[in-house]
This record gives sequence, structure tokens and C-alpha cells, in this order.
Amino acid sequence: MAKKGSVLVCDDEEIMRDVLETVLSGAGYSVHLAKRGEEAIEAYEEQQFDVVLMDVSMPGIGGLTTLEEIIKMDEEAVVLMITAFATFETAISAWEKGAKGCIRKPFKNEQILALIAKGIKTRRHEQERQNLRQVMAKSVSRDSVVGRSEKMEEIFRLVERIAPARSTILITGESGTGKEVIAKQIHQSSTRSDRPFVVVNCSNIPSELLESELFGHTKGAFTGAVSAKKGLFEAADGGSIFLDEIGDLRPETQVRLLRVIQEREFTPLGETNPVSVDVRIIAATNVDLKEAVKNGTFREDLYYRLSVVPIELPSLRERREDVLPLAKHFIAKYNEENAREVSENLSPQVLSLLENYYYPGNVRELENIIERAIVIAPTDELTPDCLRPEVLDPELAREMVKDSSGTSGDIDIAQGITFYDEVKKFEIDLIQRALEQTAGHQSRAARLLGLNATTLNSKIKSYNILPKA
Repeated sequence: MAKKGSVLVCDDEEIMRDVLETVLSGAGYSVHLAKRGEEAIEAYEEQQFDVVLMDVSMPGIGGLTTLEEIIKMDEEAVVLMITAFATFETAISAWEKGAKGCIRKPFKNEQILALIAKGIKTRRHEQERQNLRQVMAKSVSRDSVVGRSEKMEEIFRLVERIAPARSTILITGESGTGKEVIAKQIHQSSTRSDRPFVVVNCSNIPSELLESELFGHTKGAFTGAVSAKKGLFEAADGGSIFLDEIGDLRPETQVRLLRVIQEREFTPLGETNPVSVDVRIIAATNVDLKEAVKNGTFREDLYYRLSVVPIELPSLRERREDVLPLAKHFIAKYNEENAREVSENLSPQVLSLLENYYYPGNVRELENIIERAIVIAPTDELTPDCLRPEVLDPELAREMVKDSSGTSGDIDIAQGITFYDEVKKFEIDLIQRALEQTAGHQSRAARLLGLNATTLNSKIKSYNILPKA
């Protein structure tokens, strides 16, 4: 069960520490105990607590001095003082040093609980105000999102509007278009930016292990569960979780994810009590989820829960004006990684080749092309010879997709075509040819195509590709 908040109790009397720990733990708070002011300071240096409950009169440096030291570390710390000799002067001194309240012994449990609840509410409100000020003070950082096309400018503006919200987001687009980069920008531009950003590739984790990875398990929950494990949703508490390739989720996992979105809680495998979490879900896919809903492979209710705010990323073919700024970005990146000084000023010939290439792997493929060029460039200038063969000769790519009967991949536009159907045929034929040449070895096929292995695996699953007989 998720805790309501953390409380540091500092009192030199053992019986008082025991009473406060019993009362606060029973009310759902996480409690840390300290016997002296010095211990409390050390504990606060390691972890900022939501509330500090501290006796005024203690051996050593005393409660008021401890209060001052904690406030020096954290100006917004919520410190409540306890005293057996409450006087007007003591209360004023505590207020002046930064205390948020003062209570006299003996006290009723209800008084303590009310003060703690109020203190945590004050703490949370102040954190929200600070986070909001940070978000309002900055626009979406574009350090890792490069683009000057109108399509990308529209996406930048949308990200700025939706970042502060909690709503779920569904990012769609072909593999390699930068879905994870946009998800990370949304998180970094939100009030959750100082909390975890957890990435989960749903197609990389075996389906039988995915639920355990997402929701955690207890010791002995299943064969091989030799110890308890916290799930990725719990690890992302307070932050964001990015569920890539969401279309690959099994039906039973879809049901559990729907519950997390609706109830904001889940039950680890082997556990009976639910765990509450505050997590923003950002999902992504390169498959048509609407079509998956029609086919019965994806739940309609989950689709609408995920796509509260849909973002569709264009392919690089649809924003060729971004090829040059992206190429310069990657040249700078791989110059630094490889201790090179290759010029970012591309010759008209090289730029024309890059801008007219088809890019089935989108931005990720452009990055691969530039990295290779930087590594093999004999001088500090990129020449056409540094580019991959298929970039130099588009006909080479067309030759690679000739079918087994020897017919060309040419398309008779006069007969009428569906653009995306033809693109899909091109990709399927290209992948099948690569798998043939590598005897079905996906990693080598990915290198041959200049694709990330994960991207190739995703396309093989999406298109249900089998090697040609």
C-alpha cells in the first residue's frame, strides 16, 4: 500500500518515539526515528522528509538549533515543534526560525494527525508551485528534438500545451521517427521532470514476463521468483512511464493496464493488496491501433483511454526540410564521440543525395548514415563516397526489392495506387531480401539495412514477415 507521506520524528524520549511511530505508521505514514538533533540533521541530508516532528528540549544541539540547520538545507521544510513547556516566547522563537507549528505535551493523537496532514498538504502545495514556476519559466527544450518544418513546429507547440497536464498521450508514427524523444521532452517539460522517466519496450520483453516487469511480484509468485521485485510502474511513481510498442500487449496485460489508468493502482503478482501510484502514461506505436481494435487484437476501451491526447509524428519523407538541420546535429554529435572535426557545411551534391533519399528507417536511419560517414571520412569534409551505396544510387534499393519472378519494383501510377500500401510492400520485400541474405539472422539483417535491431524486429512482427522460401 502506498504511503501518505514521510515523517521524521526526533525526540530523546524512547517512549515518545514509540508512541509517535505507532500512531503515524498506523495512519499510513512512513516514519523515520532520530534520538538527537544531530541524527535528525544527518537523516535530512540523506532524504528530504515531507514533515519533521521534533521535540524542543533535547540533549546536544537542541530542537531550535536543529530546526535552523534543517531550514538551511531546505527553506521549504515543514517542521513541527513539540514542547512540554510551551510558552509564548518558545512559540515565537520557533516561528522566527522557520517552524510551521508548535504543539504542547501531553497531546491527543488526533491533534498530531491533524497537524501532520496539514503539514504534508502545505509541503505538496509548495512543491507543486515550485514545479509549475519551473515549467512556466521554460519552453520545451529542443536540444534533442531537431526540426524546422511546419509539421514539427505544430508538434512543438502541442507539447508545450500538454506537458503540464496529467492526461495520457499516444504517440504514433513509423519506426525511427523519434517517438521516444518526444515522450522524453513531454516529461522533461512537465511538473514531473525531477521524478523518474521509465522506458518500457513492450516488444522486447517476453510476453510471459511483461506483467511481472510492469507490476512486480512477491517471492514465490511463480517459478523462478526467488525474491520480491518492484515493478516498473512502482519505480515510475511520481513520474512518467513510456510504453513503446503498446500494440504488442497481450489481452490480459491490456486489462491490467486499463485498471491502472482508471484506478491508479495495481496488484503485484502474488500479492493481495493493491499498490497506489501516481504515474503519467505516454504510449507509442508504429501500428494502426484503430485497425487493431477492428481486428479484435486491441481493446477499444484501452485505446480511448490511451489516446486522450494523440500525437502523430511525420516520416522524414514528409519533412525533407528537416534533413539538413538533423544532419548537422548528427555530425556534431558523432564528431564529439569520435574525436573528429568533420565540417557541418555539406556540399550541394551531398545535401541533394541526403534530401532525395527515401529513408525507410526515418530519422534513425539518417543518424546511422551520418555516423558511418563520420567514421570513414578520410578528410574533414563529407563527400558522396562517404555515404551508403543505396543513398548514392536509389536504383540499387529498387533492385533489392525485385520479386522472385524477376519483375521490377516499378509502380504503374496510371493504374491507381495507395501510397502507404506500396510503402508497406517495399519494406516487406526489402526485409525479406535481407533475411534471405543473412539466413534469417535478424541482427545481421538489421546491419545490412542500416536499421536498429529493435526497429527491424518490430517491423517483422507488425508485418508478420516470414523469410522467402
